[in-house]
Amino acid sequence: MEDHSLLFNAFTYLLAAVIAVPISKRLGFGAVLGYLLAGVVIGPWGLRLIREAEDILHFAEFGVVLLLFAIGLELNPQRLWEMRKPILGLGAAQVIITMLLLAGLGVAFDLSGPIALVAAMGLSLSSTAMALQLLTEKNLLPTPAGHSGFSVLLFQDIAVIPMLAVIPLLSTRVEDVNAGFDWLALLQALAVIVLIVVGGRFVLLPVLRLIAATGLREVFTAFSLLLVIATGLLMQAVGMSMALGAFLAGVLLAESEYRHALESDIEPFKGLLLGLFFIAVGMSIDFGILLRDPLLIAGLALGLVAIKAVILFALGRLYGLPSRQLPLFALVLSQGGEFAFVLFSVAQSTGVFPAAVTDTLIVTVALSMLTTPLLMVVNDRFLEPFLDHAPAPKMDDIEDAGHAVIIAGFGRFGQIVGRLLHANGIDATVLEHDPNHIETLRRFRFKVFYGDACRLELLRAAGAERARLLVVAIDEADAALRLVDLVHQNFPQIKVIARAWDVAHVFELLEHDVDVYERESFEGALRLGEEALKLLGFSAWRAKQAAHLFRAHDEETLREIYRHYHEDFEVRARISADARERLREMMQSDEEHLSIAADEAWHETVSENAPTSR
Repeated sequence: MEDHSLLFNAFTYLLAAVIAVPISKRLGFGAVLGYLLAGVVIGPWGLRLIREAEDILHFAEFGVVLLLFAIGLELNPQRLWEMRKPILGLGAAQVIITMLLLAGLGVAFDLSGPIALVAAMGLSLSSTAMALQLLTEKNLLPTPAGHSGFSVLLFQDIAVIPMLAVIPLLSTRVEDVNAGFDWLALLQALAVIVLIVVGGRFVLLPVLRLIAATGLREVFTAFSLLLVIATGLLMQAVGMSMALGAFLAGVLLAESEYRHALESDIEPFKGLLLGLFFIAVGMSIDFGILLRDPLLIAGLALGLVAIKAVILFALGRLYGLPSRQLPLFALVLSQGGEFAFVLFSVAQSTGVFPAAVTDTLIVTVALSMLTTPLLMVVNDRFLEPFLDHAPAPKMDDIEDAGHAVIIAGFGRFGQIVGRLLHANGIDATVLEHDPNHIETLRRFRFKVFYGDACRLELLRAAGAERARLLVVAIDEADAALRLVDLVHQNFPQIKVIARAWDVAHVFELLEHDVDVYERESFEGALRLGEEALKLLGFSAWRAKQAAHLFRAHDEETLREIYRHYHEDFEVRARISADARERLREMMQSDEEHLSIAADEAWHETVSENAPTSR
């Protein structure tokens, strides 16, 4: 079957992805490597089911465009302006240093100046699709490494514009040299950027409102795709990156009320096309060149990855990235990128590159992209665990300020307690064991000491011998129990109140004689349930009473189950199920009974001397 139909090709791509990606995920290698290997298997050097990889690669690059649009929707203009320093500082430093070093190495290995410079420009770029997909897959974009990586990628996308403009100036052909720098093209590019910015602010939102008013979801989806394609084509028409145009459109719509609708509409297309892009990259690897000179190609690919990783690691340290995230930042950007294919093709068409150099560099970039998912597995399995067990920073010298309260753990839970106490004129000594979190807190002018609250000498230094209250808000449930025992044994005068993760943790805290506990999400969930009742037609009074009754009944049930804590699980499960039915019966009785039951149960709970949770 020489002439494959469109449907057969689509069947092949989807079947390859459905088989390869789950296997790759199950083996711990992630989805991206699965897509790449699927492309190798079905491509010209595998089963030869698909032979023309270049055509599908150009089509699948639209997945990168959609990805940048989706990321732009997460970044409003103000936040983008706040990122200007890492974009212009870290991003520019990475591109310039990598270019100079690679160009120098090229000249040292007898490449001509123009060839070495253009090769260095292309190889300095990383794969936006690869890096962002891996960071998104692992939910690492919000981390410092994710923010810095995105800043570098964004600068690289912008840097493609002057790189493309410079290549004709390096040509050995007279007609290309005489063409000089195209100032008209530069003005056209700036005009298109202004058009997108102005149009996004004053035209897009009214049009989106009109489209949304139709109530037709498929029309809104069609407009979402039309918007991305239109901005991309505008940028492409003036020689700029389609992805950059889509990113600008996303940023301009980041503060609109349609942001989430746009995200949900393009998500399925983005995921499928990105997968198709990685399959096409796998198909484009020319194993013929690799087999003819395996040592040269392998050396170029691994050398490129090593050089870029070292430069990125050094820059990450210089720019103050947390030590634990430096390997992630260096490895996720260490490969060559899809825009290198574009630069090398232009270099060949303008006479800067001979065809042999273009082919060699394209295979090098594609193989370097194949290494990144494997390096991320190495980072996850070996480097991060090693760094987790590396010697911790020196703990702070804590000054005993004579505060009556010590707060152990200053995350989202401990901060609320500390702010409430501070607002009422009660200062506390705050201990936190995460050095990266402390750095953030100190920027917000919180006085926080670095140290492990489970260490006896640290508690003494914090003034535990004179303190009256300890708030246990640390993240690890087992560490919280150790801390409670340590305080009871050495500082019996201290009352201990603790954050409980769930019911099981409540029982453990009670076993360790904590004075007061609070289930982390209980009150918030109960208030949300109360609002749900009101939206479903309950009066505000009845919803409030129902919440009171539920709170008191839940606390009573918790104490009853705790009395059987050391018995068989089935006993506790039966008590819980019976209690649910009793509560349902009470809730479905008349309002007067509901009010009386709620009041009695509430007063009974408040009057209990045992540890309680509201």
